[in-house]
Order: sequence, then structure tokens, then C-alpha cells
Amino acid sequence: MSEVRLFDALCELSARLRGPGGCPWDREQTLESLKTYIIEEAYEVVDAISDEDPRMLAGELGDLLFQIIFVAQIATEKGWFDANDVCRGIHAKMVHRHPHVFGSVEVSDASDVVRNWEAIKAREGRKRGALAGVPRQLPALLKALRVTEKAAALGFDWQRANDVIAKLEEEVRELKAALGGDPTSSALEGVREELGDVLFVMANLARQLGVDPEAALQGANEKFIRRFGMMEEQAHGRGVSLDSLKLDELDALWEAAKSRERHPSD
Repeated sequence: MSEVRLFDALCELSARLRGPGGCPWDREQTLESLKTYIIEEAYEVVDAISDEDPRMLAGELGDLLFQIIFVAQIATEKGWFDANDVCRGIHAKMVHRHPHVFGSVEVSDASDVVRNWEAIKAREGRKRGALAGVPRQLPALLKALRVTEKAAALGFDWQRANDVIAKLEEEVRELKAALGGDPTSSALEGVREELGDVLFVMANLARQLGVDPEAALQGANEKFIRRFGMMEEQAHGRGVSLDSLKLDELDALWEAAKSRERHPSD
């Protein structure tokens, strides 16, 4: 197969799977049914990037690419557009939104690029409001990052990270106040709202510090999973299960796991 035709071959394969004599499962799929698969494949790409596994990354990118082609095939069947229209559209968009590369606009750094990008999008007039382009279904932490990035690009931002920390402390005080109320449904709703504010400000702080909050939280998740696994190993070595131990004994195992991470050769 000529490498020049690889993309066309994938499109043809997708059409065959969907066509008469194709795959019954593929023929039953709809745009709605594919949404979960698209999300899963995107996360598998992210996992491969985190694992720094080139072979796995190439495979996962292929899986994600095929989902895109498959969706375009269904759109073709509906008479909306085809995969070539998708490529043509994104190519034109990238050229238009990079005037500092393909035009005469000058930029000094990446922040200039972001400001220009948002200004170009605003002039395109495709959506109302600067935040309208943030996907509704984004994971909440990533969504908080994206909406604050867009607001910051328009000048609505704190000047210093310490200002965000002060706001975080204020929100924590409000959360503590909400926790002091009666355990009624309205009080619990207040706690939920205040906790949301704390998380939102923390995402803002991460952006101010140049830290990806999603990656930071994933790191914390992995650290907890790793240390908890060490606790289970230690408990198993003593012939006991974690659920049979008291809290102070669990805390001791946790501290031991932390110590092992800091001094793995001990």
C-alpha cells in the first residue's frame, strides 16, 4: 500500500465496515454511541504520553484517529461532510489563526500567541461570549483551567499568585463556616457550593503557577495509590488485612510507606 494513500485507505476501510456486508456492530453505531469511545481513546493517548511509551503512543493515536474517521464516515452518510472536509477545514483554521507564522503579524512570546488566538476567534463570531468555546463536557478541573485561561487572556486575572492564595484562604474560611451549619439539605448544598469555589480557585492558582492542575492531581492520585499499595503489602506481610487495623495503626503504615519512598534502599 502506498503511504500517500494511507489516510484514504482508512476512510475506505471505515466505509466498508459501515456498508452492506460490513460489520454488524459498526453498522449499528451512531454519533451518540461513539461519544464514550472517543473520550476513552483520548484518555488512552494521554496515558501513553505519561508512560513515555512510543510504541503504545503510536497505537493509541491510531485508535483515536480511527474514531475521528469513523465519525466522519457517519457524517458522510448523513450528507453533512466527509473526512476530507474535516482536513480542509482544520488546515484553513490553523493557517488563519497563526498569522505570526503564515502572515505578517509579529509576536514576542507564547502569551502574545494566546491573546492573538482569542482575538481572532472573537472576530470570527462563531460563538457568543469569550467562554462559549469551552466544551461543556470537559472534566471539571480541566474546564476550570480553560475558562480561567480565556478570562486571563482578556485581562481578568490576579496579578500575583499570592493574591490567589489569599482568595483561596477566604474560600476555605467560607467552607468552614458552611460546615458549621445544621446537616439539612440546604446546608449540604451550601457546602457543595463552597467546596466548588475552593476547587475552582485552586485550579486558578495552578494556572498562575504554571502548573497543569490535571497533571498535578493525577500525580497526587498515583502517589496515593502507590503508598496505599505499600500499606497493603506491609499488612499482608504481617498476616493481617487493612480493615482489621485501627486508625493509628493505619497511620503508622502510611508513614512507613512514605519513609520507604524517601529512602528506598533502607
